[in-house]
Amino acid sequence: ITLDGRLDEPAWALAEADTGFIQQQPKEGEPATQRTEVRFLFNHDALYVGARLYDDRGGAGVVSRLVRRDGSADADELTITLDTFHDHLGQTVFKINPAGVRGDAYGPGGAGTDFSWDPVWEAKTAIDSLGWTAELKIPLSQLRYGADTLQTWGLQIRRQQHRLNEQSLWAFVGLNETGGPSYYGHLTGLQIRRAPSRAEGLPYVVGRSTNIPEPATPDPFTQAHSLDYRAGADLKFLLTSNLTLSATVNPDFGQVEVDPAVVNLSAFETFFDEKRPFFIEGRGLFRFGSTWCFFCSNTSSLSLFHSRRIGRSPQGAGLAYGAGPYADVPDNTTILGAAKVTGRTPSGWSIGMLDAVTGREQATVQAADGSRFQREVEPLTNYYVGRVAKDLQGGNWQVAAFGTSVVRDLRDTALAVRLNRRAESFGVAQDLWWGKRTYFVLTQLAVSQIAGDPAAILRAQRSSARYFQRPDKEPGTNGLFSNRYDSSLTVMRGFGGYVRMAKQAGTWRWETATNFRSPGFETNDLGFLTRADYWWMN
Repeated sequence: ITLDGRLDEPAWALAEADTGFIQQQPKEGEPATQRTEVRFLFNHDALYVGARLYDDRGGAGVVSRLVRRDGSADADELTITLDTFHDHLGQTVFKINPAGVRGDAYGPGGAGTDFSWDPVWEAKTAIDSLGWTAELKIPLSQLRYGADTLQTWGLQIRRQQHRLNEQSLWAFVGLNETGGPSYYGHLTGLQIRRAPSRAEGLPYVVGRSTNIPEPATPDPFTQAHSLDYRAGADLKFLLTSNLTLSATVNPDFGQVEVDPAVVNLSAFETFFDEKRPFFIEGRGLFRFGSTWCFFCSNTSSLSLFHSRRIGRSPQGAGLAYGAGPYADVPDNTTILGAAKVTGRTPSGWSIGMLDAVTGREQATVQAADGSRFQREVEPLTNYYVGRVAKDLQGGNWQVAAFGTSVVRDLRDTALAVRLNRRAESFGVAQDLWWGKRTYFVLTQLAVSQIAGDPAAILRAQRSSARYFQRPDKEPGTNGLFSNRYDSSLTVMRGFGGYVRMAKQAGTWRWETATNFRSPGFETNDLGFLTRADYWWMN
């Protein structure tokens, strides 16, 4: 197959075409107004998709717009969704529009879908007098599937016609129905001898040259011309057809998109999304505490894991800037190394484990008399996060456990009174569907613990998340869980949760939910928390 967007190879004529699409919108249940033909081929290393999408106005009726990958183009679109384990749970999504813009996602759907997943695959399109065509090549190395030689996968095909505002499906699902993969058709006859080997290594060497005008102030650490180098490597190995080991040593994130400029006038931290490739790949397998709601005003995520904490800006930068008129502080903490194991087994287990070590960072400070000295601004730190989940009852029930740990080697006294020496969190969750996936109950419960110098724990008590020192706070107690302002405390514990019951399908829908955090709940060492000490009801 020559990937050019034109289905002129003889093999395409021999492949059976999937047709008979049904409208989901605007005329639910009626045949699609435009004919669609989708064919599948495969060889030892790839799955090929060929699609002919007819339009009664020919090429003039095709709406094609160019946007970034995974972007919403408001254009015609073809979506291929695979349930590669055929467990009626997983969704591996590949999208293409007439302009050749690709989109992809991976996960169980809903809040658990990872739209940041960017596998390596190819697609070409062409617009002609009949409408448009698309050819896709999806390497088997980018997919996860069972060990059987003869494979059967779940399959859904969706066509979006922007001109007609029409969405049609090959395996029809009503607008009032939920369940996704449980309604899929089947892709049969895939004879795969074995999972393709997957071992990737990407070493790198980066040189950076900086040329800036002379500063207006005589900052001794600002040089008009500077040159520096760094080296590292990214490694990936397929442990089984279902589990992948990824590792990085001194990773290079120099090409990552920068954060937007924000002026924050509040007492709360600004949330920035993760954009580093190592951390966004497989992110759905580390997700815990996601909310799902119709009315979300009184709803907040537990958010036990926020990967931007790893390699963050040095938390002791203020110590360096306050120690002298000039200071050279690293922009970010160096990630010495990180490794993770991710995957999903045919028996319904989802696994995600990650461990990362960040280095001890030093800032150089110049005193008023011209002398220079070193100030530690970030300790050597180990971060760990793990999640395991099991799908039961054909995917209608999932149970999960989640844990995080942060351990800091605090040798500097000034940092010891600012940072927690240890921080742990543990959570369990379950979501259950019944009544043909009409009704749904979600439960998430978590506990947290931080430990360190009394001054560090006092900072947590006085933070904007809880304000233990506020005049209107009840005296409280410090038993198993912390609820009292205490300057001698060396350990603070708390709990939080989110419980929701809802009718998700049908003409009439409803929900009831509760969301709560105890005063001592604290997860900011590796999670993201802006507020504790509340109990909300919906």
